[in-house]
Amino acid sequence: MIDFNESSDAVLLIVDDEKSTRDGLRLALEDNFDCYVASDIREAMNILKSEKVDLMLTDLRMGGDNGMDLLDQALTLPHPHAPIAIMMTAYGSVDTAVEAMRRGAWHFVTKPLNLDEVEMLIKRALRGRKQETKIVKLEQENQQLRKDTGKSPHGLERLIGSSPAMAQIHQMITQIAPTKATVLVEGESGTGKELVAGAIHAMSGRPADKMVTVNCAALSPQLLESELFGHEKGAFTGASQKRIGRFEQASGGTIFLDEIGEIDQATQVKLLRVLSEKTIERVGSNTQVKVDVRVVTATNKNLRKMVAKGDFREDLFFRLNVVKIEMPPLRKRSEDIILLANAFLKEFTIENKREEKPLSDEAANLLQNYRWPGNVRELRTAIEHGVVMSNDSLIHPKHLPSFLLKNDSSLENNVITDAETKNSLAKPADFNLSALEKMTIKRALDHSGGNRTTAAELLGISRRTLHRKLKDL
Repeated sequence: MIDFNESSDAVLLIVDDEKSTRDGLRLALEDNFDCYVASDIREAMNILKSEKVDLMLTDLRMGGDNGMDLLDQALTLPHPHAPIAIMMTAYGSVDTAVEAMRRGAWHFVTKPLNLDEVEMLIKRALRGRKQETKIVKLEQENQQLRKDTGKSPHGLERLIGSSPAMAQIHQMITQIAPTKATVLVEGESGTGKELVAGAIHAMSGRPADKMVTVNCAALSPQLLESELFGHEKGAFTGASQKRIGRFEQASGGTIFLDEIGEIDQATQVKLLRVLSEKTIERVGSNTQVKVDVRVVTATNKNLRKMVAKGDFREDLFFRLNVVKIEMPPLRKRSEDIILLANAFLKEFTIENKREEKPLSDEAANLLQNYRWPGNVRELRTAIEHGVVMSNDSLIHPKHLPSFLLKNDSSLENNVITDAETKNSLAKPADFNLSALEKMTIKRALDHSGGNRTTAAELLGISRRTLHRKLKDL
C-alpha cells in the first residue's frame, strides 16, 4: 500500500450508487483524506458546489445517471480549478475510456477495483495537480510583474525563484534598472549572471535590440581589444576593412561583459577610459568616438582578491563595482530547486514535443538533495535529460543523469552544514540518529521562521510527515 503520509492534504468525493463500494472506498481512504460520498449526480453536485473538492472518484453507471454527465457538470463549476476526475466502471471498453478522457477524466479504472491501483492513481493525480498549480502560480506572478513594471517579457520572469535571496535580487534589479549605474554581477558559473544582465537591460527603458554580449574569456587579448573597440582598415595584418566594435554597436543600449576577470592589463586601461570618458578609440585610430552605453559585467572570480594580488586594476574595479549583485549558488537557495525544475520540465516538454510528465516524489527528492556544483545550468541539463529519457507517465530517478544517483546524500549536502553536526558525523561512537534528525528538523524550522510547510519543503518531506516526526521526537 502507498504511504499517504508523503501526500499533501486533499479532499475526495466518492460517487457510486452501490453503498458497499462507497463505504469500502471511504474506509480505505479516510485516514489520509477528507472523504465525501454521494449516491447520484444531484448529491454529488451539491457537495461540489459547497466544498472545494480536489479529486472525484465517480462510477460510470449509477441507476439512471451517467457519470459522463456528472463529469461535464463538474468541469463547469466556478472553482479555481475543477476537481480531478477518475472514472470507475464494471463495463470497461477502449471506446468508453477514450470518451471519458476526451470529456476531461484524468484516468479510467475498471471494477472490481484494485485498491493499490486506485491509491497509486490518486497520489499521481494529486502530485501532478500540485506541480501544475505551482507553474500556473509562477506564470501569474510573472504576468503581474510585467504588468507592474510595464517592461519587456524577457526581464525578471526568467530569474525564477521565490527564496529570500532571489526576492532581494529581484528588488535590486527593479530599483537599479532604470538608472545608468554600472553593475557588477558576481557568482559561481551557472547561477544565471547573464539573466541578471538581461533583466537589467529589459527593465532599463533602452531599446530591446540594443544589448550586446561579449564573453571576455573566449578571446585572446589582441582579438578582445578589436572586438570591443573596433579597428581601422590596415591597423594590423589581416585588417582588410574597418570594423565597428561592440561598444559602438551597443551605443544607446547595454553592453554585457561576461568573465570580466579574464581581461589583460592593457585592455583594462582602455576599458577604464571608456567608463570615465564615455569615448572609445578604434585600434589604429586616434579619433575619439562618443558612446552612450550602460555597462554590466560579470565574473565567477573575486575581483577584490584579484586587486589585492595585483591581477586587476583597483581604479577599474571601483568603476565597475558601483552596484554589485551577488548571485547565490543553487545549494544556498534549495527552496527554488523544484520551482526551477518544473519550469524547465515545461520548457523541454514543449521543445521536444513530448507528453507532459511530472516528477515522481523520489525524483523530486533526488533533485532537492543534490548540491548542484554546476548550479541552475546543471539542473536545467538534468531536467532536459529526464524529459528526453522518460518512457513512463512520470519522470523517475532512473530517467535522470547517473551522477545524481551516485551523489544522493541529502542530509550532508543540504541541511547538515554546521560544525557541530560535522563533528557528530566524524565520531561514530557518539553518533545518535535521533539527535541528528532532531537537529536537522530544528535547523529547517529556524530557517523557515517556524513555518512548518516551508520547513517540510526544505527537508523534502510532506507536512504530515514533519508533524509526525515532531510528535515522535
